[in-house]
Amino acid sequence: MKIKKGFVLRDICGENIIVAEGKENIDFTKIISMNESAALLWEGVKNKEFNAETLKELLCEEYDIDNATAENDAKALLDSWIKAGIVE
Repeated sequence: MKIKKGFVLRDICGENIIVAEGKENIDFTKIISMNESAALLWEGVKNKEFNAETLKELLCEEYDIDNATAENDAKALLDSWIKAGIVE
């Protein structure tokens, strides 16, 4: 899996927002906001292949969190990214 071309993370007025660049990605019906952890993961996997295990490992490296919680959080986040259409 990888981040879909044309989507970038921007800091807009102190909020982490996914911005679509290019006409083919513009959809003004939804705004994708990310908390600090999600933004950290996004930056950690941009420009490379990843899966839920990759996200879990990044969470465990950055936070004092057990593997089971990190795995559940990683899977939930990846599911939300898939539903939002920002990864492929």
